[in-house]
Parts: sequence; C-alpha cells; structure tokens
Amino acid sequence: MYWKETMRQMNDIGVGSLVIVGLVSVFIGAVTAVQFSYQLGGSTIPKYYIGYIVRDIMIIELAPTFTCLALAGKVGSNMAAELGGMRQKEQIDALEVMGVDTPAYLILPKILAALVVIPMLVIFSAFLGMAGGYLACWGGGLLSSADFMQGLRAFFDPYNVFMMEIKAFVFAFILTSVSCYQGFYVTGGSIELGKASTSAVVISNIMILLADYVIALLLT
Repeated sequence: MYWKETMRQMNDIGVGSLVIVGLVSVFIGAVTAVQFSYQLGGSTIPKYYIGYIVRDIMIIELAPTFTCLALAGKVGSNMAAELGGMRQKEQIDALEVMGVDTPAYLILPKILAALVVIPMLVIFSAFLGMAGGYLACWGGGLLSSADFMQGLRAFFDPYNVFMMEIKAFVFAFILTSVSCYQGFYVTGGSIELGKASTSAVVISNIMILLADYVIALLLT
C-alpha cells in the first residue's frame, strides 16, 4: 500500500503540475530574453550573450525557485487541505486505532514522491525556459536562431546543473514537509483548515526563498 500511495502522489505532483510549470517556465524564459535584449541595447556586448544568460539564469535560479514557488501554491495547499480534512473527519484517528503508522503512511509517500518528481519538473522547467527565450528572440526579431543557439552552447558549466538539482531537492523537501505538518496537526473547523492551507503556502514560500539565499552563499 505504501508503493501504491507513493505512485499516486508522484502522479498528482508530477503529471498534475506539468501545465502550470510549463506555462510559467515558457513565459519566464521569454521575458528574460526580452529584458536582457533591452539591457544590451547600444552596448558592445555580443548579442549571442542573450542565449547564454537565459540558459544560466534558468538553470541556476529561475527554474528551481519559480517551479517550487508555484508548486507550493498548488501542491502544498492541496496536501495541507487533504491531511487537514482527514484530521477533521477523524480518519487519521481511525487509522491510528487500526494500528497504522499514520505519519509513515500519509506523509512519507508525499515527501518521497516530491523528492523524485520535483527535480524532474525543474529540469523540464529549465528546458522550457530556454525554449521560451528562443521563441521570444526568434519571433520578436531580437536575435537570429544561430546566435541564440551559440549563446546556449557558450561557457557551459555542468556545476550549475548540480546546483539546480540541489536546490530542487531542498525546496521539494521544504514545501512537502511544511504543508504536511500544517495539515496533519490542524485543529478546529473549516476556518482553521483554510488558515492551515494558507499558512502552508506562505511559510513554504518564505522558507524556499531563505533556503535559496543560503544555498547560493554555500555553493557559489
């Protein structure tokens, strides 16, 4: 039953979040390309640097951070509401009476699923961000396709991908553990459940941003 629950959570977190992650990533990449092209106006910096900047900013910062912030609002609030509803309907108490280790059955599969799926979503987000930057440059006439691709291939450092995945793992653990805690220990009625869902999103976002800053200090 643990395996089935983990697979269900992986499907909910991963497949259920593809659309929102894709939309956010494409438009972030496109806006980054447009804004950096504007900053380069009149300068002597080669235009292909637009592709280089879009690639590195998506890998190092925007893909892990924006993906997990979006997932904290979608997945985190859903986890808190699910566990909070079970607590209020005394389903968790019933499982405990039956001898089920409720944290291991209800919380651990969510955390394990997030640690597996969210780093994949972050990689997906980084690729779509680069694709969004390419479409913005090509469609808007900002840069030729050859120049953008030259920028994507220039000065690549594999360490940046390692740093992106470290951020993804840490952020995934934060958003799932905080959300599950808020829902698992909720008390009261529907008002308290709504507050727990809101707190899960707000606290997760704050802790993700704080962890982003700490990881940047440690790894760069």
